[in-house]
Amino acid sequence: MQDTQQPTQSQAPARSTLSHGVKSLVALLVLGTGSAIAGLLIAGPNGQNGPGAAEAAPAPPPLAATLLTATDMEPPASPLQTASGKLARRETLTGLIQRLGAPANEAAGALQTLYDGELLDPRRLLPGLEAEVFLDDGHLRALNVKAEAGRNLFITRSADGGWTAAALNARLTPHYHRVGAPIETSIYETALKLGAGDQQVVDYASVFAYDVDFQREIHPGDSFEMVYETYTDEAGHPVKTGNLIYASLNGQALTRSFYRFTPSDDGETDYFDFNGESATKFLMKTPINGARLSSSFGNRVHPISGYTRLHKGTDFAAPTGTPVYAAGNGTVEWAARRGGYGNYIIVRHANGYKTAYAHLSRYASGLRKGRHVRQGDIIGYVGSTGASTGPHLHYEVYINGQPVNAMKLKLPTGRKLAETPAMLAEFLEARDAIDAIRSEQDAPRLSVSLPSNPPSP
Repeated sequence: MQDTQQPTQSQAPARSTLSHGVKSLVALLVLGTGSAIAGLLIAGPNGQNGPGAAEAAPAPPPLAATLLTATDMEPPASPLQTASGKLARRETLTGLIQRLGAPANEAAGALQTLYDGELLDPRRLLPGLEAEVFLDDGHLRALNVKAEAGRNLFITRSADGGWTAAALNARLTPHYHRVGAPIETSIYETALKLGAGDQQVVDYASVFAYDVDFQREIHPGDSFEMVYETYTDEAGHPVKTGNLIYASLNGQALTRSFYRFTPSDDGETDYFDFNGESATKFLMKTPINGARLSSSFGNRVHPISGYTRLHKGTDFAAPTGTPVYAAGNGTVEWAARRGGYGNYIIVRHANGYKTAYAHLSRYASGLRKGRHVRQGDIIGYVGSTGASTGPHLHYEVYINGQPVNAMKLKLPTGRKLAETPAMLAEFLEARDAIDAIRSEQDAPRLSVSLPSNPPSP
């Protein structure tokens, strides 16, 4: 069975009923057959059909007939042409639909229906997303976007030439999966061997990004644990994975565990330790993932000028194009070239803090002076502009105008739920529920309380 969201439409009328195409697509899902789609989609609003391939599509089976009008049941003269493909890196969804054969204006109009109906966020599209187009004499008649596992977005052309969209979601059953082990070479490799996905490892790294430098502070013998959501379809087949709900690290640099929790007073989901202190801190320790520290803060001989002078920041070597993140919430004060810094960004934070990012290859789309950014937003990409000997990020932190060593900076912590008794009570209930899930999966408890793990300053 499938759940359908209410359809939306980017161009005026016919909000109360599904178009012929949408009803046909719903019938297709019920039938579960590829052969039905051409027969159901090609019938025009008056039962007429445009030119196409010579082979006729089979008539819809009786079950489909119960969902369609008599007009929809007109036998098609020829099937629609179909094409499917996957979103490539740095390709827009509109570009993919055009690549599959749809005219540019029709592709843009159809996809705008999804965006207007908030069925899809164009800023969160990942390479590999699948789409299928249905063409009639070179014109787009329908479009299927597989937004994620178990969720299909259908767009069809209505009788008046407008577009109608509907989302069909498979009925999924949530489960939980735990992985944990001593770290062999890296958390990433070990977690993937145990069945975790890329997203779970990224989320895990984000939770500990404020406390641990994964490139330099993870050692053989350290151990980790993560618990995350999984979903199965009605047949019990795994469909997708979901949120990381628990993350722990037992190592030389840090021993701590975090639980995913959303306080009801502000609705801001975060990860909190055993006593309800947020993992989030004022600034991230490193605003880049997977980079190698190539030069530390302090006096050094400059590789280009040859002079000994203060190196005001920390350098992270990484390939050109690696994303650079805002280390904290703030306002962009500078986003332009500046001498030897090349493409340079300065973000002004609260309490006299500023962070700066140099030698970027380019800025994030829409980034400009005066724009507010949130911690973790992509603001630019690694490059080698200005006085640089190779691609890297030069990262600086200033407090009241004075440069400081970001790697040794003691930063203010995020929220402490103990300061809000009602929210602490909610958290303790959620924490105990997660620990019960871990116990069901024979997970050893690694729940570190603050007396043995001093609180962050």
